[in-house]
Amino acid sequence: MNQTTHHRDTETQRDPLTDAVIGAAIEVHRALGAGLLESAYEECLCYELGCQNLSFIRQVSLPVRYKAITLDSAYRMDIVVENQLVLELKSVDKLLPIHEAQLLTYLRLGSFKTGLLLNFNSSVLKDGLKRMKL
Repeated sequence: MNQTTHHRDTETQRDPLTDAVIGAAIEVHRALGAGLLESAYEECLCYELGCQNLSFIRQVSLPVRYKAITLDSAYRMDIVVENQLVLELKSVDKLLPIHEAQLLTYLRLGSFKTGLLLNFNSSVLKDGLKRMKL
């Protein structure tokens, strides 16, 4: 598989960091349910991450470089955990290919290997969860 190929997770790809973040997201989803704004889920998820002593940065600017110019705030990642895991939060009817493409773009531009796409507007969070790798 080449470096730009993405795939869904399998048991062999699981790691403690993504498992911890998924557990925190499930805790938030259980408490709040579906139907709130992404910003509410972001705030509560960050609280849970902090309770687990995980370092994170919110609303991380991701510049785009094109030849001699840099677009400083071209993209904004929702959360980056432990400087290695990108979280893209959604509260939509269903995840679309464009959401996956957005996360893959963040991974590629930011030189990250793993990202989680979390749709909190799912009746069961695991149905709105995609783990993506480059």
